[in-house]
Order: sequence, then structure tokens, then C-alpha cells
Amino acid sequence: MAKKKLNLRDIGTEKHAGEHSHDAGHNHDNTDKTTLQMFLPAIISFTLLIIAIALDNWITQNWFIGWVRIAWYVAAYIPVGLPVLRDAFDSIRKSDFFSEFFLMSIATIGAFAIGEFPEGVAVMLFYAVGEVFQTLAVQRAKTNIKTLLDQRPDEVTVVKDNQSTTVKAESVEIGDIIQLKSGEKLGLDGELLSEKGSFNTAALTGESKPDSKEKGEIVLAGMINLNTVVQVKVTTAYKDSKLSKILELVQNATSQKAPTELFIRKFAKIYTPIVVLLAILITIIPFFFVQDYTFSKWLYRALVFLVISCPCALVISIPLGYFGGIGAASRNGILFKGSNFLDALAEVKNVVMDKTGTMTEGVFKVQTVNLKQEFDRDLILKLVNVIENSSTHPVATAIHDHLGEPDHTIILDNVEEIAGHGLKGSYQGKELLVGNFKLMDKFNIQYDVNPNDIVETLIAIAYEGKFAGYLTIADSIKEDAAETVQKLQSLGVKVTMLSGDKATVVKAVAGKLGIPNAFGDLLPEDKVNKVKEIKARNETVAFVGDGVNDAPVVALSDVGIAMGGLGSDATIETADVVIQDDKPSKIPMAINIGKQTKKIVWQNIALAFGVKAVVLVLGAGGLATMWEAVFADVGVALLAILNAVRIQKMKF
Repeated sequence: MAKKKLNLRDIGTEKHAGEHSHDAGHNHDNTDKTTLQMFLPAIISFTLLIIAIALDNWITQNWFIGWVRIAWYVAAYIPVGLPVLRDAFDSIRKSDFFSEFFLMSIATIGAFAIGEFPEGVAVMLFYAVGEVFQTLAVQRAKTNIKTLLDQRPDEVTVVKDNQSTTVKAESVEIGDIIQLKSGEKLGLDGELLSEKGSFNTAALTGESKPDSKEKGEIVLAGMINLNTVVQVKVTTAYKDSKLSKILELVQNATSQKAPTELFIRKFAKIYTPIVVLLAILITIIPFFFVQDYTFSKWLYRALVFLVISCPCALVISIPLGYFGGIGAASRNGILFKGSNFLDALAEVKNVVMDKTGTMTEGVFKVQTVNLKQEFDRDLILKLVNVIENSSTHPVATAIHDHLGEPDHTIILDNVEEIAGHGLKGSYQGKELLVGNFKLMDKFNIQYDVNPNDIVETLIAIAYEGKFAGYLTIADSIKEDAAETVQKLQSLGVKVTMLSGDKATVVKAVAGKLGIPNAFGDLLPEDKVNKVKEIKARNETVAFVGDGVNDAPVVALSDVGIAMGGLGSDATIETADVVIQDDKPSKIPMAINIGKQTKKIVWQNIALAFGVKAVVLVLGAGGLATMWEAVFADVGVALLAILNAVRIQKMKF
């Protein structure tokens, strides 16, 4: 069977689901063919072969002899054999002398040379049928992923001067207003102009639960409007939409190969020349040791050996297995950037996770405001609100929600973010500090509060070199967080929580979730050191966080997992694995998908090697015919393909 480089980049285009090895020759595009058209050459060959076998054995005719008989079998061979012969020639022309096309060509032409016409045709016929089944399997996997992800409509309704016009989605410009009826899918990212709307976000998050949006909130391409007509102002070009980026991510997913895939590719390049040499030796060596040596007999054995030796089951089913794993993950709202990360997750022994936005909602609310009486309360709060406007941290959002729109008449100078500490700036030459108490320590600000006595997250404030007070902020734990920890532990995975938040807050959250190891008050470099300590034990580590602020830890970990949700593009670009709906329960699911994918891949390797080893020995000893050879090649490949696509049907 022909090798397929299962390149997901072809998803969403008119190209074949894999860069078919036959493309080197005739470059046929099977995607546009019906199943009947794909099987037609095999049907023609099969019909001619059955008639020939009948004329040979059951309905003997005097005219079916000599050149007429040979011509008939040649005619049966051509529909399925000619494309393979052409590809063999092209691969040789490109210095690839030991392709499976070459092996099949030599084996079948050799069968004709020694008068085994029916077997020569049958081998190529089954090869062609197996190739069609392989193509259908790949197309099905491709279609499943494409259907899952590419949810954008080709056309959208644009409203201009109170007139509605239907236009191509690609032609819509930023700033245009789209009208979306109930049941319609949004074609581009935008800002909701209507007072409120309810959307199905399954295309982006794998979660079909309705997501309510209010005026001014961002809505994304692929969302389905569930209720009344809404209007959306386009904020992102079609090609730059969130869904486009997700599609690109999945399409590029096989660019990073799993170690097993890379090994099999290298193995096939070494393995194939060796079996060709062995086939030659099987033909020649017996001449010196066997008394009744017959060339045609030993050539037949060598040809059987060649057919058996084709590494089709391996070079097809292994990439297809990883392809299926990536598809199964995508169906559940988990995006892998490469099949190598499926393998890596399957071996993970430690999951290290951030707290805020990973195991908690990341939706903070200001609980109390405690400011010293000697400070102007209104001024301090206005300054805090303005400086937090420079931050994208969830804490800043909580402050804005509590204090309202920042006062834009207040201008702060020299605003800078101090990693792991907070924000620094100045107002009319007076220094302003807003952050954690480590920020106060850093600038030698004296304070009369013991942060450890307060469980909530604290935002300390200093103005003019003096401690002005603090705000308390609380976050809520995600509803599936405790279940996540239990599932990870049942998989034999250790769980550790690292956070820059207060140690008391981190310990409290970890205690509720059953996480034994939790560390707070950590700077980014502290998180790196903690992960280094775990990796020093030679254990595979996955880090789960936002993928941006924790970039050093993501880079250090074996697998970086981002709670992407509907958040920033940077998250998707940074991590190795992206969980679209922010549900931590998808972490054990991703690990399980990795384990199942690896299990199926190794099942196929064992099946292919086991059957081929047995039949190779039988073939070399003259105990296996071309029919057993066909099963060892095409039959095993088909079984391996069926096993590989099984993962797409699994429930996790």
C-alpha cells in the first residue's frame, strides 16, 4: 500500500487528506472522486481476473491459450498495476530505489515472468483495494476534523445604511456590522452591539452549553446565535479570526512527529533495502547448496518474500493512529500542536498547575477596601483604578468592576509592571505602588498588617513612600476542579500547585481540592526552580497555566498546557496543548487520549511485525504462497488501519 504523509494542512482545501505517494507520479486527487470511481480500476481487474480463472479451471476453451491468455491477464493487470509501475519509475528517478511501489512492481512482474499470471494480478489487485480503503479511512478522519472545526459560513449578512446585503465572509472588513439571525453561525470575530445574546460555542470549546453575552463583549467566528436577531461589529479580519488560528493549529499538528513515527520512517528506509537483498539471496544461494535447484521455484519464494516485506501497515497505520488521536482530542475541545505531545502526555508523571484561571474561575471580586484615614480615599482609589488599567491580570478586571470606569483625566507617569510583584508609577511626581506585599518589601515600605492573617488575596497600596492600605480580593474554585485532581491521581499522576498568589490562599484552595503539594508567593523564577526540582527526578512534567505569564515554566516543562478558552491569541501560540473551554477536567482527558493513542500505535506495530515475521519465515521456506503474502501485506495493513481509526469512535 502506498505511503501517506498525513498532512493536516490539507484540511479545508481541495487537496487530498494526505500527500499521497502516488502524487509523485500521476497526482490523482481522490477527494473529488466517488467511492465507485475509486474502486472502478479494481472492479475491472477483478472481473477480468475471475473470467480468466474460470476459463483456466472451470470453463476451458481452446482459444484461451498462448498469447491470448497472456494478453487477457495483462489486461486484468493494467488498471491496477499501471499506476504503481508509473510511481515506481518516478520514485527511482528521484533516487528512491526501494519504495513499496518498486517492491510490488518487481514481485508482480516476476510472477508474470515465471508464468504465475493469476497470482501476479491478484497481488496487485488486493494492493489496489487496500489502497482505496486506506484513502477512505484518511478521508473520513480528515472530514471529521474539518466538520468539527470549520464552522464558518461562506456568506454573511452585512448591514450598511439600514440595508442588509449578503456578501462573502472573506470580503467583510473590520468595522462592518453583521446581522445574525437565530440559528445562524457567525462568520467573523466581533463585538456584540445588541443588548444581549445567547450563543452555542461548541465549535470553539467543545461545550454545547449556551454562553450568554452582553453588549460590548467579544463574540467569535463559529458561534451559533440561539435566540433573537443580533448585530455584531467586526473586529478581526476573516483570516485572523480565532477559528482560523485554531484551524491552522490543527492543520499543522503533524509537523512535529512523535518519536515512534520518526523511528518507523527511519526503520522503513533501512528495512526495505535489506529485504530486497535477502530476496536476491533467497534466489541465488540455494543454487550452491540444493541438488535439485530450480530457478523459477526459488524466484517465486523470493517474490513472495518481497510482497510480505512491504512495510505498508507500519508507514500507514502509525501516522493514522496519531491523526485519529489529534482528531479525537479536537472533538473534545483539546488542541494538540503535534503528535509528539500525544506521546509526551501519555508518559506524564507530574502535572504542575497554576491556580488562577486554571483551577479557579479567575473571576476576582473585591471583597473589602481598607485604607488609612490620613489618605484621600477617593484619590487613592482613582489612582489604583488608573494604574491597573495598564494590566491585563484578572485582578485588574476585578478592580475595574468594583470602582467603575477609570478617570481618564488622571495621567500617570513611568508606569511599569514588576514581574511577580505588581505595578509602579508616579502621579505629579509622587510614587505609586500597587501589588502584593513583596512589592512593599522591595521598596522598603513599612506596613502594620500581617498578610498571613488574611486568607484572601491582598492588593497592597503605597503612595508617597507610605503604606496607604489594601484591598481584599477573592476568587472561586471551578466546579470540576476537585474531580480533575481525583482523575489525575487515579491515573497515577502527581499534582502540584504553584502560584504567585498568597501562600495562605494557595494552601486553602489546594486543601479543598486534595492537592498535597502547593506553593504560593512564587515569582516566575521560583516556579522555574520548582519545576526543575521535579524534572531532576527524571519524571515527565506537564505544566498547566495561561501560557503567557508562565512562559518560562511552559518552555521548561515537557508539555505546556494552556487554558486557552476564548482568551488571547498568545495563549494558543505559546502552549503545546490548548484546552479551549478552560475546564481543568480536560487535563486528565488529554492524558487519557495520549495513552489510548500510544496503545493503539503499539498494537499496530506488534500486529505488523508479528504477522510479517511469521509469514516471512514461511515464505523463505517455501511454505507460504502469494496468497499468504497478500494477507501479510494488504490484510495486516487493513486491520491496522481499522484499529487506528477506532480511536475516533472512543468516548473519553
